[in-house]
Amino acid sequence: MSIKALVTAASLLALATSAQAAATCGNTEQGFSGFLAGVKKQAAKAGISGEALAVLDSVRYDPSIIKRDRAQNVFAQSFLQFAGRMATDGRTTKGRALIAQHKATFDAVQQQFGVPAPVITAFWALETDFGADIGRSPTVQALVTLGWDCRRPEKFRAQIIPALMLIQKGDLSPAEMQGAWAGEIGQTQFMAYDYNESAVDFDGDGRRNLRDSIPDVIASTANLLKKGGWQAGQPWLQEVKLTGDLPWDQADLAIKHSRSDWAKWGVVAASGKPIKADGMAAALLLPMGRNGPAFLAYNNFTTAYLKWNESLVYSTTAAYLATRIAGAPKVSPGRGQVNVPSYEEVVALQNKLAAMGYDVGKSDGKIGAGTRAAVKAEQLKMNWPADSYPSKDFIAKFLGG
Repeated sequence: MSIKALVTAASLLALATSAQAAATCGNTEQGFSGFLAGVKKQAAKAGISGEALAVLDSVRYDPSIIKRDRAQNVFAQSFLQFAGRMATDGRTTKGRALIAQHKATFDAVQQQFGVPAPVITAFWALETDFGADIGRSPTVQALVTLGWDCRRPEKFRAQIIPALMLIQKGDLSPAEMQGAWAGEIGQTQFMAYDYNESAVDFDGDGRRNLRDSIPDVIASTANLLKKGGWQAGQPWLQEVKLTGDLPWDQADLAIKHSRSDWAKWGVVAASGKPIKADGMAAALLLPMGRNGPAFLAYNNFTTAYLKWNESLVYSTTAAYLATRIAGAPKVSPGRGQVNVPSYEEVVALQNKLAAMGYDVGKSDGKIGAGTRAAVKAEQLKMNWPADSYPSKDFIAKFLGG
């Protein structure tokens, strides 16, 4: 069976299993063996055979994976908290050193895919600390366990056959099919479908090896970003300073204005110098509201970065670290005190917003796109500066109202 046919079969499996998810998922081991038998049958129908199919024989339900999935609160931190832990001076220095060490590869990759070295290197740093911790969890077992779980089965069921395809095509051996607890593989943590679709054999050894080949890691990361919409020669994120009151409702990733417009509204470079007052479109990103850090977010951020990871805290940190590696100074804490809400306060806010009919997703303490949009709508109703950020004082007034 051709690779294209296998991908189609994998897509059909994902559709079939996600449609049956409500009836065929579970939050315990009970029923898992029947689900696994169904996966084996579907994999065989999709053309997976031999060594790859045999990997499913050793798969067991892994409750430790479910426990880790339920304990993800790291993205509930504020941008400054998360970036302070992850975008460190040490990673900035090491990133620059690795770019110098692999200069020929980075140059060739940028010429072919258009993605600059600091952008690639920042993901390399955040995902696995430059390959130091790629994980040891059995990938297929993690994917099948999470595919059985009822929280988000459709996300992981779509990855099972692509993971087996990597073995069948010789990219990874069964023993090498290990990675992060949620099924990500390699030094920049690709899910199996993206590995199949976007990994590149840049060292020319006949394998796409994202575990051990640095050329393959660098090129594959660039290729995935390019497929996510990266535009060569364009900026991604620029720290700025706000000098006065703005039309705060325009500070929204879904709204772009020319840099000349932002300049008219008092936005200047982080240094205090004027920004380029031209027609380039950018959104004003205020990850912690009008008093916190401020950035102009360009198309490369709103497309490629947010396709890599939809968490605004993660994506902003990755883009910021890339600017640091490229030579930018440390981010400013902003122009005033930010009253950062607690995890519990954000959950209470989300519960009330959901009860009012807003689509905020799960009440998980993370200030994601749905929560920010709902907060903005309520801020406008309350004649509050509509910067989309739920500060402690906003939450107190909203919940008490």
